[in-house]
Amino acid sequence: MKVAIVTGSSGLIGSEACKFFHDQGFLVVGIDNDMRQYFFGKDASTKPTEHQLKKELDNFRHYNIDIRDTRELETVFLEYKSDIKVIVHTAAQPSHDWAAREPFTDFTVNANGTLNMLEFTRRNCPKAAFIFTSTNKVYGDTPNDLPLIELENRWEVDESHHYFKEGIDEKMSIDNSKHSIFGASKVAADIMVQEYGKYFGMNTVAFRGGCLTGPTHKGAELHGFLAYLIKCAISGKHYTIFGHKGKQVRDNIHSVDLINAFWEYYKNPRPGEVYNIGGSRHSNISMIEAIQQIENIAGYKLNYTLSDEARSGDHIWYVSDIGKFKSHYPDFSYQYDIDRILKEMLQSAETSMRATSSN
Repeated sequence: MKVAIVTGSSGLIGSEACKFFHDQGFLVVGIDNDMRQYFFGKDASTKPTEHQLKKELDNFRHYNIDIRDTRELETVFLEYKSDIKVIVHTAAQPSHDWAAREPFTDFTVNANGTLNMLEFTRRNCPKAAFIFTSTNKVYGDTPNDLPLIELENRWEVDESHHYFKEGIDEKMSIDNSKHSIFGASKVAADIMVQEYGKYFGMNTVAFRGGCLTGPTHKGAELHGFLAYLIKCAISGKHYTIFGHKGKQVRDNIHSVDLINAFWEYYKNPRPGEVYNIGGSRHSNISMIEAIQQIENIAGYKLNYTLSDEARSGDHIWYVSDIGKFKSHYPDFSYQYDIDRILKEMLQSAETSMRATSSN
């Protein structure tokens, strides 16, 4: 049986990948040690998702392994060897705020962990597709140097700029910018993923994601703004918007759409590729616009304040240009826009809140 290895298998993207590749007839090997609970607290634990995957997927095997543990990690690759056809590597420390607290932890998870996955792939299943979830933070704060215009509810790039129509492409420099400690560790991983493809001829790809989201996203204050925003709106918890008058713009891609992009790559892999991937012009929103839409859709009035202090290196405006990916994989199309994403996430959060209240 074909094997798919998924790291971070109990997280948002990892769990979606597990379900998708299982439905495609793969034996799915999930690797996850619930470090998200260590990063963001008990409420962010991925254990419930792990239990759900074990219950619902017949051909799913879970391994409680830290990707920094080379001895334990190697045993998994030695067990399945050339049966491994795809590796979806989503395990990471995902917050640029949190990374500054423990740079060693951040770098060893994001960079060294990725190197471990690449090397064991090279030794045991070099023909497999290696799919890595990188981040738009590899560009650092360079997007903030764009000619930005302040509108009523959002920042927008000037219409005369070539990024206005489609968004930011892969030609943007990753040099001479403030990345955050998190961004720097992901740069190291991103470049190594590309290098294993170009140097060793492996089928590796780095998807530089915008905001990745969906109904199973366990948003925390330091990561996953849309999910955490919705959680605060429903629970009445106070929310602080850091800087840029709440008009900072993010493009949001649903986990289902991202996995469909992974699938397109898997079917026709290209060695050492890199793609910007996100909601693009199809699905983007500012903080203020998101608050307004949540109220319009579900009637929740968010209790929030605006702070003048922006997060260090935070993007003011970021919209992904996915044109390169679409040119290579023209069959890809979005299933979700921002309205559908918000409605689904609100419905899921309300259901979860009711279940918690009844227990």
